[in-house]
Amino acid sequence: MIHPNTEIQYINDEIGYGVVAKSLIPMGTITWVLDEFDQEFTPTQIRNMAPVYQEILDTYAFKNNLGNMVLCWDNGRFVNHSFNSNCLTTAYNFELAIRDILPGEQLTDDYGYLNMDKPFKGIDEGTRRKTVYPDDLLKYHKGWDKKLALAFNQIGAVEQPLAKLISRELWGICIDIQNRKTPMKSILANYYKP
Repeated sequence: MIHPNTEIQYINDEIGYGVVAKSLIPMGTITWVLDEFDQEFTPTQIRNMAPVYQEILDTYAFKNNLGNMVLCWDNGRFVNHSFNSNCLTTAYNFELAIRDILPGEQLTDDYGYLNMDKPFKGIDEGTRRKTVYPDDLLKYHKGWDKKLALAFNQIGAVEQPLAKLISRELWGICIDIQNRKTPMKSILANYYKP
């Protein structure tokens, strides 16, 4: 489930639609949670689908660490890629804002941690990286972990409308990570090795 203070907006002809913040979403806010309505499809299920459904999954789903495709049931499937993303996934089936996201700003992910099957050329944002590769998670996880650690430092200090979708046990782990009582699991836990 995507953060409730967001909406779909048309961005431009090149990007299409995206998820935009309706109000300030502070760093450390949970911006998306894998919930019970999200659907997970195994490679066998996908092979048995009609091509039209396979195309939908290719466009709107991501591959988890088990090699299954996850299709978000809500607007979360419209979050676009950025090499300077303001959200990062965690090893805990949710994403965090890694900096403040201003009203009117798109929520973005780096598709490099979504286990892409083939390279994906991103829009030139003036960054060194121009293409997402299937092994980006192996290359960039340490830098992403540093950003996530800073965001976890704020997780208990900001409003968390999606916390109700996280178990009490997991929320306790999040607070322990914030208080440095428990080490944060690396984003590398999301890597799928074919």
